[in-house]
Amino acid sequence: MRAQCCVVGGGPAGMMAGLLLARQGVEVIVLEKHADFLRDFRGDTVHPSTLELIAELGWIEEFLNLPHTKMPQVSVNMGGRGVTFADFSRLKVRCPYIAFMPQWDVLDFLAGKATAYPSFRLLRRTRATELLTDQGRVTGVLADTEDGPVEVRADLVIGADGRHSTVRASAGLTPVSSSPPMDVLWFHLPRRPQDRVPFFQGGKGALISIDRGDYWQMAYAIPADAFGELRAAGLPAFQERVAHLAPALRDRVEHLQGWEAVHHLSVRVDRLTRWHRPGLLCIGDAAHAMSPAGGVGINLAVQDAVATANLLGPLLGRGGEPQDADLARVQARRERAARITQAFQLGILRDLYPKDLGDDTTQHAPPIFTAFRTLPPLRHVLGRFIGMGVRPEHIAT
Repeated sequence: MRAQCCVVGGGPAGMMAGLLLARQGVEVIVLEKHADFLRDFRGDTVHPSTLELIAELGWIEEFLNLPHTKMPQVSVNMGGRGVTFADFSRLKVRCPYIAFMPQWDVLDFLAGKATAYPSFRLLRRTRATELLTDQGRVTGVLADTEDGPVEVRADLVIGADGRHSTVRASAGLTPVSSSPPMDVLWFHLPRRPQDRVPFFQGGKGALISIDRGDYWQMAYAIPADAFGELRAAGLPAFQERVAHLAPALRDRVEHLQGWEAVHHLSVRVDRLTRWHRPGLLCIGDAAHAMSPAGGVGINLAVQDAVATANLLGPLLGRGGEPQDADLARVQARRERAARITQAFQLGILRDLYPKDLGDDTTQHAPPIFTAFRTLPPLRHVLGRFIGMGVRPEHIAT
């Protein structure tokens, strides 16, 4: 197969990049290894920055018809003491809130819009296995399909295949890792209309509760690499930990009838020092894997995709072949935002999470919380940082 651009990975970064390039008339093939987007416990936060991009494309009313819940501010409860962590209400955007929406709905929406452009192709059940090169330049991708291997030749390959990127490894690009403060256990509990559960509850552990309408999507933060110890203590002990942090759900923790209902996310925080090599550009988690803290990973990935389309789309549209200097411009534009956001996740928010399984997080709330109580307007500053990012992108072409 032949295209001007081959995007590996049909996640938020890959789908948005493919959509925006096809919108400029660039011939794009997106390779997605799965048959569909229906995978649970993916990042489901759509921040104001991403909602504004969808509004700029003219699709916001249609997008918001999809099932979602809105969060205009982030409040944290630390042992009964509440503090508003971030307030989005003063953002000068059309949607000043975080929308919680299943990622499969977001990706289906973007894929549906992309297929309206004749230069766009989405190949499902197509797993990239290695890069094709010629005289040191990446010229395409070798992939496996149900019908056998295929070659996709392209002027540019975009690696958007996540934190365990095959493309990145095949290119010999090695990330620099940081020490994340936690891992996350995801699970579901039934929800009743009268439930009142804080979004973030600290205490003997840290529990995040996301309202999914007829169920709660729960995230229990644990120290990095502590899952084995927690599991050895037994499921009833884990159920009691959850009930302690969310008393309103005590009568429902028995719905966790086995560890198979608990999804363990081993958190990675890393970034490439170089996002590209001739013919290849990595974006999103393939370039900078983020912690789940703040839910900002999706939106940084989407902004990477927008910057890529803005900077490289016109060149590809003219039939040009991006050179290293062109790819370096994308990294130069987006790298600082990734670095600052990771520093915020690993530094300022570190004390939100337990240091060991017996730790009471209320005893070491981040110092920034004291500042919020003393100077409430700071919550609007953090609302902008979380909601819009360090360097918001806009649709330029």
